[in-house]
Amino acid sequence: MTLTSKKRLTLSLTVLTLTTGLMATACENNTGTNTANQTETTEGSSEGLKIGTLLPTTGDLSSIGQNMPKATTLAVDTVNACGGVNEQPVTVVQEDSQTDPNAGASAMSKLAEADQVAGVVGAFASSVSSAAVDIAVRNEVMQISPGSTSPVFTERAKKGDFNSYWARTAPPDTYQAQALAKLARDKGFDRVSTVVINNDYGVGFEKEFVQAFKEMGGTIVNEDNPVRYDPKASTLDSEAAAAYSNNPDAVMGAIYAETGSLLLRSAYQQGLSEGVPALLTDAVYSPEFVEDVGTGPNEESIIQGSLGTVPGATGKALDTLTQKWQQEIGGEVTAFVPHTWDATVLMMLAAELGDENTGTAIKNNLRNVANSPGTEVSDPCEAMKLLRNGEEINYQGASGNIQFDEYGDTVGSYDVWTVKPKGSLEVVDQVKPETGE
Repeated sequence: MTLTSKKRLTLSLTVLTLTTGLMATACENNTGTNTANQTETTEGSSEGLKIGTLLPTTGDLSSIGQNMPKATTLAVDTVNACGGVNEQPVTVVQEDSQTDPNAGASAMSKLAEADQVAGVVGAFASSVSSAAVDIAVRNEVMQISPGSTSPVFTERAKKGDFNSYWARTAPPDTYQAQALAKLARDKGFDRVSTVVINNDYGVGFEKEFVQAFKEMGGTIVNEDNPVRYDPKASTLDSEAAAAYSNNPDAVMGAIYAETGSLLLRSAYQQGLSEGVPALLTDAVYSPEFVEDVGTGPNEESIIQGSLGTVPGATGKALDTLTQKWQQEIGGEVTAFVPHTWDATVLMMLAAELGDENTGTAIKNNLRNVANSPGTEVSDPCEAMKLLRNGEEINYQGASGNIQFDEYGDTVGSYDVWTVKPKGSLEVVDQVKPETGE
C-alpha cells in the first residue's frame, strides 16, 4: 500500500513549515495524557484522535478493572512520545462504568455525544457493553472491549446490528466455556451444577458450558432448574443452597467478584462446599476476590483447590508491556491489562492507517492493522513508523496474535489457575478450545 496524497501533502507541509510548532506541541503533550473525565485538550490538539475508556474502577468488577484504564493511558503516552496519530497528540477521556448497565449507558452517551470521541476502549462487563454498544454504533464510535466475552455480541454482529463498530480483544465465552468444560472432564468431574449472575455474561456462559459439558459426556445436575442470581443481591443463601444440592462433583460459577464472594462464603457457612471445588472464570481472577470469600479456622482459603480459566496473555508484545508497566505504573501486569493495551494500540494504528481521527476510519482499518498479511510488529512506535512509510503491518499484541474475524471476534488460549491454601492464585496449566476456526 502507499500513502494517500493527503498524507504526503501533510507530511511535506509539516517538514517545510510547521516543524518547530509541531515539535513544541508534541513535547508539551508527551509527558501526560488527558484523563479522569477531562474533556479539555491542549491548544492545537482539538483535531487529534480522542479515545474514551469505559471501564470498572468501582462496582462488582472493580478488583479487576482498576488497572485497565492505566493500560490505555500507558499506550497513549507511548504513542504520543513517538509522534502521536496523524501528526497530532492523542487524548483520553476516562469514564467509570461502575459495573452497572445504566451508568455505562450514560457514560457512553457522554463520551460519544459530548466528548465526541472516535473510539471507546470498553466496557468490561458484558451487561455494560450491551447497554452501551447501540449508543456507540448510532454515533459512529468504534468500541473495542478488552473483556466483554458474552456470545450475545457474536449473535448480534451476525445480524448486522453493529455495522462493524464493535470488536473485542478477548475471545468470546463460546470458547472459554468449552475450555472450562474440557478442564472439568479432564479432572474427572462427571456431575456438575451451575450458578451464574443473571445477565448477558452469566446466562450466555451457562448456555455454552452446559452444551459443551454434555457433549463431552458430563451431566448437569440442575439443568432443569438453573441457579441465576440477581446482580444487585445482598444475600445469596438460598441460591448457594440450590447450587450445591444434589451432590455435584463440582460447581461451575460464572459469577462476579463482589456478589460471587457472598455466594461462595454462604455455601461454606452452610456446610455445603466441603469437598466440592468451584469451577470459575476470568471475572473473579483476582486475589481480592479470594480474600473477600474468606478463610476458615486454620486461616486457609475456604475455596482452596478451586480451578478457573482466564484468557491467556502470551503475545510477542507482552515483555515490552511488562517492562513499561513496571517502570511507569509498578507492580505486576494483572488480568486483562494486555487486552486493554492491545485494544488501545489497535485503535490508534487503525486511525493512522485511515488518515482520519474518526470512528469510521478506525472501523474500516482495524482488521488491516491486526490481521495478516503484513510485516509482523509488536512495538507501537515501530508499527506507526511502518504505516507512515506506506507499509502493511500485522500487529502482534501483548495478549496474543489478534486476528479479528468479520464479527469482531478473536480466538485465544486460556490459562488454568487454582487457589492455593493461603489464598494466592497460581497458573498451573493452559487449555485451548478444540474449535474456533
